[in-house]
Amino acid sequence: MKNIKRIKVPVIEGLQDMSLQELDLTMEEKAAKFAVCENNWPKDAPYAPDCNGSVARSKTHLAVMYHVRGLDLRAVAMEDNGRSWEDSCCEFFITNPFDGTYYNFELTCVGSLLAANGPGRQDRTPLDPSVVGRVIRYSSLERKPLEINGKIFGWTVVMLIPFEIIGIDPDNLPVSVRGNFYKCGDLTAHPHFLSWNPVGTPKPDFHRPEYFGELILK
Repeated sequence: MKNIKRIKVPVIEGLQDMSLQELDLTMEEKAAKFAVCENNWPKDAPYAPDCNGSVARSKTHLAVMYHVRGLDLRAVAMEDNGRSWEDSCCEFFITNPFDGTYYNFELTCVGSLLAANGPGRQDRTPLDPSVVGRVIRYSSLERKPLEINGKIFGWTVVMLIPFEIIGIDPDNLPVSVRGNFYKCGDLTAHPHFLSWNPVGTPKPDFHRPEYFGELILK
């Protein structure tokens, strides 16, 4: 794919030990910024909330933070590895540079996380709950069920993913990996499907690694 977006991921030591407030300030000052603003399917889902993010890494973790402002708030999936994409959700997909698979991390507005691995949409293997539990995540919202429509909300979520669980040796990082950042809410009152790097499919489909952008790690 030509003209893919690229982002240089800066090193910020100690990210995995910070509180949400510390992360928010540190990421604002030092992380690389991105906008999840590509509305690839305006006929299917015309609504586009505002979603901006930042990404950085420590020696051991990759940190992805999202700031969202938009209509509706839906949080029905309270357990990990549930149907996160149906809620108010921010997602990060990243390739394993060694085996041809990719990981999807789908984080709801209240911090529930779906994580799986596989070569394509139809061949996903959910990560074991003990592995999902190693992903540090924070939300600015209380972890409780929500379904509020027709109002504007602002919220922040962040996940810190150990390199080891995505098949990357933190002592031997690749120069770059492919990935994409997404914002969705399939069953919200205003469904939406936004991406960082454009996706060229006729219908909404995030599971298309050929449309991933590039994250430069060193």
